[in-house]
Amino acid sequence: MDDGERISSGSDGLDSILGGGFDPNRMYLYEGRPGSGKTTIAMQFLLEGARNGESVLYVALSETERELRLVAARHGWSLEGIDVFELVPPDAVLDPERELTVLHPAEVELSETIKLVFDRVEQVNPTRVVFDSLSELRLLAQDPLRYRRQVLALKHFFAQKDVTVILLDDLSSSHEDLQLHSISHGVILLEQLALDYGAERRRLRVMKMRGIEFRGGFHDFKIEKGGLSIYPRLIAAEHHTAFPKDIASSGNAQIDQLLGGGLERGTNALLIGAAGVGKSSLALTYAIAAAERGENAAIFAFDEGRGTLEARAQTIGLPLQPAIESGRLTFQQIDPAELSPGEFAATVRHSVEVNKARVVVIDSLNGYLNAMPDERFLVLQMHELLSYLGQQGVLTILVLAQHGLVGQVESPLDISYLSDAVLMLRYFEYAGTVRRAISVVKKRSGHHEHTIREFRLSSQGVTLGEPLTEFSGIFSGTPQYIGGGGPLMKSDEHARS
Repeated sequence: MDDGERISSGSDGLDSILGGGFDPNRMYLYEGRPGSGKTTIAMQFLLEGARNGESVLYVALSETERELRLVAARHGWSLEGIDVFELVPPDAVLDPERELTVLHPAEVELSETIKLVFDRVEQVNPTRVVFDSLSELRLLAQDPLRYRRQVLALKHFFAQKDVTVILLDDLSSSHEDLQLHSISHGVILLEQLALDYGAERRRLRVMKMRGIEFRGGFHDFKIEKGGLSIYPRLIAAEHHTAFPKDIASSGNAQIDQLLGGGLERGTNALLIGAAGVGKSSLALTYAIAAAERGENAAIFAFDEGRGTLEARAQTIGLPLQPAIESGRLTFQQIDPAELSPGEFAATVRHSVEVNKARVVVIDSLNGYLNAMPDERFLVLQMHELLSYLGQQGVLTILVLAQHGLVGQVESPLDISYLSDAVLMLRYFEYAGTVRRAISVVKKRSGHHEHTIREFRLSSQGVTLGEPLTEFSGIFSGTPQYIGGGGPLMKSDEHARS
């Protein structure tokens, strides 16, 4: 094989991170604590070779062949075509030529083990080898210098054979072993993180890759049937699609008028307000309007189920069911305790690139915040996601619930500077009744009304009233209508309270 040609790692996600896969005939290191997924992704590397008709070898020092076959079976794999060399097999004590005992010096055990590996390689003549694991070799060596020499001997031996080698190391040494990093052509770290609540999170990072430009940083992944599903970190600059710069209507003439005609494609709008004020209903209006235009829309709900969404749509007279049945509108319930940010970004990308969604609703950012293992990076990840959606010509509707219902309200995070448009929804009281007000406080592109309007959710959908000119305190969180009641909307028995 030409050294300029890449070979697949067996994982589409890792190949994407590496820009095409591994350089052949090199030695690579997978390191991580037990349970991080090293054995699984290493087996994917060998299975890829076996599918291509290559001769592949798995050298097992820490796991038995029976254990490996059980792992493979649970992933739905067959190890046919993979030569598993188990060191030392249970019946080795019956063979005096291969017997290794604690009475032998460490040097004898180590050199004998290496010789057995070399002999098997000569016999099989593989193009791909996985060596699992170096921790056993380290124990046999007992001395760092002898250990390094043996790893170097492995590297030189395999280099002469035109073999691509994956070494596995479970980081069992008391300190970080940088010797392996200097010897290896590339190093990939796999981590398993235990959160205070919810499922564990796994991520990987390419720490080194000689001569290969790779996507740096941490990339989320999960272990599922069929192997590791790796979600490369989203970089918006890598994705750009030409799209028409037209207006995406809400399907409601009054809302479009408030926004100066509507929202432009490739932009995002933030709906902000207290819980229950009508943010999700307004977002749903945009999604259903897209479906009625013949476009695809996607709703990602962190906070409520499909039943609640259907009940809301029925209450305000929106034809949700026909939109879903036609396939134009997809609804996906997101469990923030189980989903990593990387997987969520990959799910959104799939809806845009495969399902051709033109309107995306994220309801709500509060749930997305809970899905983050580290809140400090929420805004950075959201910036990349919004930039990506904008470059794809998608209209994105974001819902953010503020803390508190009445009085002073606060936002759990501030992403208003990332938003192209911000609509503020507020409760206010007049004559002993609870009412709702809406205003556009920001819109980067085009004109918009600077008024505050009352709005109502009824069986007729979202209805807006006349501008409330005698209003004060709405931005402080304590709105007060000081007028005589003239501009207020008349009572409607069908209105929601």
